[in-house]
Order: sequence, then C-alpha cells, then structure tokens
Amino acid sequence: MSDTQANRPGNVEHESGPDAVLRALADPHRRQMLELVRSHELAAGQIAAHFDITQQAVSQHLRLLMRAGLLSERREGTRRLYALRPESLEPVRTVLADLWPDALLRLKQVVEQNKNQKKEERKRP
Repeated sequence: MSDTQANRPGNVEHESGPDAVLRALADPHRRQMLELVRSHELAAGQIAAHFDITQQAVSQHLRLLMRAGLLSERREGTRRLYALRPESLEPVRTVLADLWPDALLRLKQVVEQNKNQKKEERKRP
C-alpha cells in the first residue's frame, strides 16, 4: 500500500506486536480514549467531547490506536464507532510475564508465607 493510500480514512495499516501497542499506550490521551471505549462503542465525536484538543488531533490518536490494533472501527451510516480490542493487549502481557517471572514467583511465595503465618497464629491459644 502506498503512503497516500495508507493515510486515507479506512485504509489503516496495522503494526503488530508489543512495540506498537506500547508506543500507542505511551500517550495519556490515547490511554484515556481506550478507557472510554473499554466497555462500549463510542462515535469519534463522543470521544472528542472528553478532550480539550482538536477533532483532528483526536482522529490522529484514533488512527494510531487502530494501527496498533487496539481499536476496532465499525461504520454506521456516516458515523464511525470505536471499541477496545482487549485481545490486542495480549502481546504486552506476554512480554511483561517474560520479564517478571521471578518477581511473580517471589510475590507468590510471600503471599503463601503470610497465609501460613496467619494460620499458625490462629492455632495458638
């Protein structure tokens, strides 16, 4: 797809993997947009109403979120409705799990140790 085609509405090239998702999540406006569409679809105008930035800036953020695979877009007449694609966060979860297995294991051990200590304390008269 040429650069001209990629910039046209409706022609969104997807970047894949955790790097694209992390880049998209780096901006606080984009994170807030994802929160807004987490549980239900919203039109671009409804999303824009929550921000003190231009409609064009909101549209650019939405396009970047779509390129990262974080949003789905559904057209309803002239409106574009956006929703979070929760499965798109899986690559980031995988990266984080790979980075922190020892920390998670240590946390599990501490929790289990505390649980066992409380059991022992209850047994004492």
